[in-house]
Amino acid sequence: MKHLTKLMITIATGILALLFEFAFHQAYWAFAIIVITGSIMTLSMLVEMIKTLKSGRYGVDILAITAIIATLAVGEYWASLMILVMLTGGDSLEDYAAKRANKELKSLLDNSPQKAHQLVDGVLIEIMVEKVKVGDELVVKSGEIVPVDGSIISGSSAVDESSLTGESRPINKQKGDSLMSGSINGESSLTMKAEKSAKDSQYQTIVKLVKESESQPAHFVRMADRYAVPFTITAYVIAGIAWFVSKDPTRFAEVLVVASPCPLILAAPIALVAGMSRSSRNGIVVKTGTTLEKMAETQSVAFDKTGTITKGELSVAQIIPESNVSKEELLLLAASAEQESSHILARSLLASITTPKNLKKVSDLEEVTGSGVKATIEGKEVRVGKPTFISQQKIEKIADQTVIYISQDGVFLGYITFKDTIRPEAKATMTQLRELDVEHLLMLTGDHRQVADAIAKEVGITEIYAECLPQDKINVLKKIPIKKRPVIMVGDGVNDAPSLAIADVGIAMGAHGATAASETADAVILKDNLEKVSTAVKISKDTMKIAKQSVLIGILICTLLMLIASTGVIPALIGAVLQEVVDTVSILSSLRAKND
Repeated sequence: MKHLTKLMITIATGILALLFEFAFHQAYWAFAIIVITGSIMTLSMLVEMIKTLKSGRYGVDILAITAIIATLAVGEYWASLMILVMLTGGDSLEDYAAKRANKELKSLLDNSPQKAHQLVDGVLIEIMVEKVKVGDELVVKSGEIVPVDGSIISGSSAVDESSLTGESRPINKQKGDSLMSGSINGESSLTMKAEKSAKDSQYQTIVKLVKESESQPAHFVRMADRYAVPFTITAYVIAGIAWFVSKDPTRFAEVLVVASPCPLILAAPIALVAGMSRSSRNGIVVKTGTTLEKMAETQSVAFDKTGTITKGELSVAQIIPESNVSKEELLLLAASAEQESSHILARSLLASITTPKNLKKVSDLEEVTGSGVKATIEGKEVRVGKPTFISQQKIEKIADQTVIYISQDGVFLGYITFKDTIRPEAKATMTQLRELDVEHLLMLTGDHRQVADAIAKEVGITEIYAECLPQDKINVLKKIPIKKRPVIMVGDGVNDAPSLAIADVGIAMGAHGATAASETADAVILKDNLEKVSTAVKISKDTMKIAKQSVLIGILICTLLMLIASTGVIPALIGAVLQEVVDTVSILSSLRAKND
């Protein structure tokens, strides 16, 4: 039975009981209705409590169940009803928070390959990706997601595999090269032969890893549960002594009514809902209150590199003239020749030109897929691309970098290198996390060691794991010791999804659209800003501080009321009313968490 349904049934029961008690003067029927509903709800809570205990967690349900049974046993049925309203209301509130967060994420959830273009007797047919068979010929159009694993049988293109491998630069693919499902084709169509079905391809392998990771959640004790045992024992001791001394079982019920754990059941969830609301206003969708609790205690944060610490966009790094030409002229020639190309490096070149009107007029432009472009500029042939394409001269290739070479009338002029752009807020984010007492910062990336080391040094991360496959990232996270947990994993690509699932908290950079990472993550950053990670941690710490204050205020008042009720001066119904006053105080205190 859903919690909202339970709340509605409880409220309906209350209305019916009020009618029988005060309109029809049938107190017996009012009592009977509340007993029936109370018994059903208590049995349901008992089943839930047993499941909770089996999962290794404990809570305050036993105290509430005892209070309901005790009040019904001594005929204080209105007190029992008020306890039921409070319990079902608290559970419904938590469900509402989770549902609201998931609704805000609806537009971010799926980026898996859905359809494929099959080539049958020269005719292109669109089919669902699940129907692709090994050996089928498929066409992957420009900008499309590769549907299944396979190899290229014709065509060449630059393929973006960054979301799968973490490699920031596009990979030039040609006939015979392999393609991974989930990678994104570049500027030219490719014809490929399927070598695996959809369920066995790279993307689905990662999805399987996600499911395996999600089935092994980290053990975490919520704040309310940590207070539950001492509070419950205290309540039973006071109630038991009151019964023993007075010889009156009603005294036991009266104590438990005011001991009903409203601060633990209501104050913490309301503070968490308020904190989640504050997070949403800051462009961070947090899916559950437990996520906030874990983030508040964070000891370690692991970052993916491409698209997370970096923008995932290539920019000009170095301009190296090798002839009698200036850096400015070399860049201008390359950008002018590439100005009509759809290649990712062409966009990067044009972005580096501060005054676009200075671009030179081009004629006889020809783009040679997989090699480069050639164009006539001011009567001379300018070529931009691979060394063998631009000139007959022997040109030393630059290793482990994304680079283009430029020639004019066959004379090698120089080369331009590219790098993934570090987010301007990345270094500040690391500093802010350390100020929030998160000292253990890691980088997990599929990129080369040299590139990873340089970027990590620039942003202030000293622990680096490079050339990682998805399984490698999972292994690193699993090995983080208990004293350095909870651990947050921050990523954006499909290859990060298993890591986000296995971490105590997964945060996805979801600003650029839907990915498996967003679906798997516990929280999603909707604004393209890494600093939101430290903001999320700060909001979580603020929220849990207020939640703790609210719970302790409520527990203190409850304890005082229990001591007073043990003397017999507070009837059960009045005790239930006083308990609602405690609720109100706890709720008002908890609502402070929504304020920035």
